[in-house]
Parts: sequence; structure tokens; C-alpha cells
Amino acid sequence: MDLKKTALGIELGSTRIKAVLIDEKHIPVAQGDFEWENRLENGIWTYSADLIKTGLQTCFANLKADVKEKFGVTMDEVGGIGISAMMHGYLPFDKDGKQLAEFRTWRNTITGEAADKLTEVLGFNIPQRWSIAHYYQAMLNNESHVGDIDYLTTLAGFIHWRLTGLKVMGVGEASGMFPIDSDKCDYNESMLEKFKDLAGVDLRTILPKVLVAGENAGTLTEEGARFLDPAGDLKAGIPIAPCEGDAGTGMVATNSVRVYTGNVSAGTSDFAMIVVDHDLGVHKQIDMVTTPAGAPVAMVHCNNCTSDINAWVNLFREYSSLFGVEIDKGQIYTKLFQKALDGEPDCGGLLSFNYFSGEGVTDLDEGRPMFIRTPDADFNLANFMRTHLLSALATLKIGMDILQGTENVRIDKLYGHGGFFKTPEVGQIMLSAAVSAPVSVMETAGEGGPYGMALLVSYMLQKEEGESLPDFLDNKVFAYAKSSSVMASDEDIEGFEKFLAKYKAALPMERQATEVL
Repeated sequence: MDLKKTALGIELGSTRIKAVLIDEKHIPVAQGDFEWENRLENGIWTYSADLIKTGLQTCFANLKADVKEKFGVTMDEVGGIGISAMMHGYLPFDKDGKQLAEFRTWRNTITGEAADKLTEVLGFNIPQRWSIAHYYQAMLNNESHVGDIDYLTTLAGFIHWRLTGLKVMGVGEASGMFPIDSDKCDYNESMLEKFKDLAGVDLRTILPKVLVAGENAGTLTEEGARFLDPAGDLKAGIPIAPCEGDAGTGMVATNSVRVYTGNVSAGTSDFAMIVVDHDLGVHKQIDMVTTPAGAPVAMVHCNNCTSDINAWVNLFREYSSLFGVEIDKGQIYTKLFQKALDGEPDCGGLLSFNYFSGEGVTDLDEGRPMFIRTPDADFNLANFMRTHLLSALATLKIGMDILQGTENVRIDKLYGHGGFFKTPEVGQIMLSAAVSAPVSVMETAGEGGPYGMALLVSYMLQKEEGESLPDFLDNKVFAYAKSSSVMASDEDIEGFEKFLAKYKAALPMERQATEVL
């Protein structure tokens, strides 16, 4: 095991922090993780600073243990490191590096006033979860800390800063803070001026510097090495790639960074990323972000995906335990997902809303999970499970219909990754029915974002002169990758359309539920 030829990607996701170590042939060889959950504290979805630190260190320690067990060596160095995390959110610091407010995650829907005003002033859709929306909302709220902000960053940007001492980030991650000019791979200059006229603040003074994939974003400092590995084994001086958001690393992990390609990440949240070749109109349901190389990407982001499914799986597991039968949770997921294939294409009159939190696409500031059926509905397990799978993708389909219909966005290849696709073919069929296009899943899709971040590290270390990120991935990483493609039947596609029509008609019930419950 030549540790100097490895690349390490670490991603702080919504429910798990995961580290993936790959070798010089881009094959995953070791991993570590740490499970965590956000908390709703004083109306704010957040993770504490202590939990962020503990989780990161535990994840790294578990990776070291995996390397030790498999290869008999202590992981004291790697060829390079890259940090990724859930995009957007709000992490402000003063000039002394003191955190000024709780970490406000992407899941919060508390910036509606700011998002609407910024969208109007900038002529560019600013979703509620974007960092600039959180910042401007804090200004509108007259929060006392705003005047002391010296640096505003994201979770990935914060960890990168702790490891390197540098206030920088990758262009894909930066595109979830403030709009990017893809030609310059930097913040949009005219929009920076518009914000300065609106709020009286020059954002250049507080936002991270923007870098593109392949650039060196610093090296691991002694302090950074101890922050990541308090055991003291990891050496300083390791090259660090520009940090990226989970959207960008998902695109890399599925080789979806070339124009007309896209991917759907489906886990706690779900989002589609399609690399486009033309400017789009302003739609509240569509974000415009970039690939890690700076190419424009149309993004449909939904706050809610599998959380409601997870809750029902836990209920079924609790039921089985009443009879003294302890079933592995993974088996329960597999069986229930497979059962959904036996359901009627339109779910037989059943309906559910999977909203644990608010949802920007459907203009809801809060969520209430709901299951609804008519008295004469065909209420069986197959229809029940299919209902929850379609519900998990319904909001995404609303946004995708705008992309494919109103904006005529071309999609040549669409890849799926995340827990929703873990059971073979089932998630692919449901997503294919939603987008009326074939959906592919790669063998490595289960590694997800941290694998994509590790590949970005490899690109920084191995790229040849003038070699683009799409070419590097096509020719050196995925040339012989195995994948499976599935196309939904006409009946499945028509069934999803019927389900969605009922879903849209019933949305006022979901809104009323947030008012009365």
C-alpha cells in the first residue's frame, strides 16, 4: 500500500460523514464513516460545532482503522485530501475566527423575504437555502452579529479553512453561496454591485476566494492535521484540493460534468443536476449553479426525499420485533422497494406527502408528513410502498417538467446515485417514469460524494497539461466502468403523470396541515 499514491475524499452529508480512500487507479480501497442527524433548535435546523468536530474525527479514525486492518499500515499520509459537504447554509465568523451564529443548514426555510427580494434585484433565482439569502435575511432581521462578520462560508469551506488556514473554495460550492459567472469562474461582478447598492456591503471582502477543479487549494497545516487526526499520526504538508459541495461531487462520482449529462442524487434530500448549453429563464423551482470546473448547471433541489420512507421502515421493523423476529433493516428496505413494483402505476388511489421540512419548489415553509387515501382505494402493501416512492420523487418531477418542457433542456445521459437507488432497478424505474428517460446507475454509485471528492483530488494530482475534468473522467476513470440502464414502461410513465396530477391537486391539504398541526 503506497499511501503517497492515494487520494482521500471526505464528505459531511446530511445523515453521515463518510471518508473514501482511492488508489492511483481510482478504485476505492478503504472507508470510514460517522452517522449523525441535524437538530431543530429554536426553529433552526443545525449541527453543533462540537458534533461537527467529533463526527469528522471519528470518521477519520474509522478510516485509519480500516486501512490498518486491510493493509497492516498506519495511515500517516495520503497523496491528497479533499473536503465536501452539504451545500449552502450559513456559517459567519468575526475577524478573530469566532463563530457568530449557529450553523444554519440548507434545510432551513426561514429566508423567504430575503430570497424573494434578492431574486427580484439580481434577476436571478436565489433559493432560500443559499448563503446569500441567509446573510441578507439576517440583515433584514437586524441580527446583532451581522456587523461583526469578517468571513462568511459553508460547512465545506469551514473545514477546508481549519485544515489549510485558507479562505477558499471550489467554484461549484461557491455557486451555492452567490451567483457565478461561468466565463470567468468567479462571482458575478454585476450582481455583486447590485447587492452592494441594495445592502451597502461589498461581498468580496467576506466571501471565500473561488478556485476551479485541478487547482491546488493549499496544504494540510500542523494545526489542521491535529484537527483531523488528534491521535497525531497524520503528517502536515499534504496537498488539499478545492473543497466542493455534495452536488458537485455527486456529478463527478457519476461522470455527469459534460454538457447534456446529468445526475439525480436521492437520499435525505434529492436533486437533479443537468449541465446545460444555454441560459435559462428565472424559475423559482430551478437553481443555476456550476460543475466543479465552472460549467453552468440547472439544478432542481428538493428538501425532502427518503426521510418519510425511513420512518415507515422503522415502523415495520418495530412491528416484526413484536413477534420476536429481528430483521436486518437493509433487508426490509429491499423487500419493500421490490414490493412497490407490484403496485398499480398510479398507486391505486393512495397519496402521500413526504414533507418533514419546508419545500421551496412547492412554496411551503414547513412540512407535515401525510398519508391519504379514498375509502374505495386499493389499500395494499404494494400500492402503499409505491405511493411513498413516487411521493419521494414528485417534487423533483415538478421541477424537471419545467426544465424539459418550458426550457427544452436536452438530456443525453442521466445517472442516479444515493440510497434511493440501492435496491437494484426499483429506484431507477421510478425515476425513469418521472423524467421519461433512461436512468443509469454505476457500480461505484454507492460510494457517492466522498468518492467524487477523491476523484477531484486525483484530478489535481494526475491531470496532464490542458486536460479538462470531463476528459479526465471519461478517459482515465470511467472508461471501463460498469453500469446498468433502465427505461420505465409507458404504463409506468402514464401512471406517474396521473399520480402527480392528484398530488398537485391535494397540495392545499398539505399547506393547511402546516397551519393546523
